[in-house]
Amino acid sequence: MLAAGAKAPSFSLIDASGQPCGLDDVLAGGPVLLALYKAGCPVCQLTMPFLERIAQGSLQVVAISQDDPAVTARFQRAYGLSLRTLLDREEDGYPVSNAFGITHVPSLFLVETDGTVSLAGAGFRKSELEQIGARAGVAPFRQQDNVPEWKAG
Repeated sequence: MLAAGAKAPSFSLIDASGQPCGLDDVLAGGPVLLALYKAGCPVCQLTMPFLERIAQGSLQVVAISQDDPAVTARFQRAYGLSLRTLLDREEDGYPVSNAFGITHVPSLFLVETDGTVSLAGAGFRKSELEQIGARAGVAPFRQQDNVPEWKAG
């Protein structure tokens, strides 16, 4: 898996409406947290709503789904997500998942405007999400949230 300090590979995917979007397009808006996930993954189901909260702050969060558009849309509705979502499709050979070297989902990559990965992680790490939330200026967890410290992806 790509590690912090590496240069993020350039990519172009389509979004849920079929429009192309690449890493350069996203980085034009500032640093971005890329979150690669699969709808059927229980740890992704745990993680994504907290990323939605983080996206309400000053940091872009872009979800990258390994599912088809219909499954992705159902997942977004089920978990109340409005995150910008790109499709890393099986029919295309999962180009972003492979370029970033992921073996588990969710996988998170914080990419700075110069394309450098400043944080890379797989699975659910409460402390990592708190760190990202602090960068975005929001608290991803609320007192009533009962979340584990860690869950493997």
